Amino acid sequence: QCPGIEPLCLDLADWDATEAAVGAAGPFELLVNNAAVALLQPFLEVSRAALERSLDVNLGAVLHVSQIVARQMIAQGVPGAIVNVSSQASQRALRDHAVYCSTKSALDMLSKVMAMELGPHKIRVNTVNPTVVMTDMGRINWSDPQKSAAMINRIPLGKFAEVDDVVNSILFLLSDKSAMTTGSSLMVDGGFLVS
Repeated sequence: QCPGIEPLCLDLADWDATEAAVGAAGPFELLVNNAAVALLQPFLEVSRAALERSLDVNLGAVLHVSQIVARQMIAQGVPGAIVNVSSQASQRALRDHAVYCSTKSALDMLSKVMAMELGPHKIRVNTVNPTVVMTDMGRINWSDPQKSAAMINRIPLGKFAEVDDVVNSILFLLSDKSAMTTGSSLMVDGGFLVS
């Protein structure tokens, strides 16, 4: 759909490969960190492997890719915007989501620190925090009708988010229409957090 976009396929947990690929791909003015994993396990059964993979992808990759891109933005002397895709799970405990909730909470705080430190360089940093989104990952983790009904019943708008709901929020935060917005979390949760 977008011929000017060149995808880079790499393991974001491999910092050397990421540095080489992303470093050579610039210059950048905008960044969306959207890579994530949701390895759901009850708290008492959380494995070290699930914890490490989740930290590597949901937090470490965001930190590292953002460092690479922000350094390029600063070197160019141009303003920029970074949007990190977080989750409503950063704000509300969910059963079997101990690791996921924790990594998304950490991402929200990382984003606030980034906003504070990158603001003087005219780089804005925000998060979008969606409810369940009907992606492949969302369908896998919320395919049980009993589980999904319990969540939907807590969402005042009565439905999960579609991809466009999140994309439109990201586009707003990347645009000049949000020029005074940094360090914020935009909830795309259908009202879940107010219920």
